[in-house]
Amino acid sequence: MFVELDLQSEVPIYTQLVEQIIEGIARGQLKPGDPLPSVRSLAADLGINLHTVNKAYQIMKQEGFLQIHRKQGVVVQSGGMPGVTAEFEAKLERQLKALAAEGVVRGMQEETFVRSCLDVFRQLQGNSGKEDS
Repeated sequence: MFVELDLQSEVPIYTQLVEQIIEGIARGQLKPGDPLPSVRSLAADLGINLHTVNKAYQIMKQEGFLQIHRKQGVVVQSGGMPGVTAEFEAKLERQLKALAAEGVVRGMQEETFVRSCLDVFRQLQGNSGKEDS
């Protein structure tokens, strides 16, 4: 699997795991219905506690990205991904506000900040070479 954790990061390991699995879905590396490793298997592969993997999987299940079946195991949601909600928009604003504030303090230009946001979004969409409509 494509997960790379930074064990020295201030970001909790389960959060890194959630973010990287969602990025894998966004990039098309994981498709609806694809199986994920079992909690024990992924924990062993990454060298982390199985409760950490379980927490990440449970969060993703609650948010609608994964399905957990007794017999099939953990699979990427096949009934459609969760849509944009007010909660997601509030989370997005909080996270962007923190990044924008740091950019302002560091002297970053608005155009650079916006361009970086667009570049990342387009890379994940697979549209990095397309121009704005």
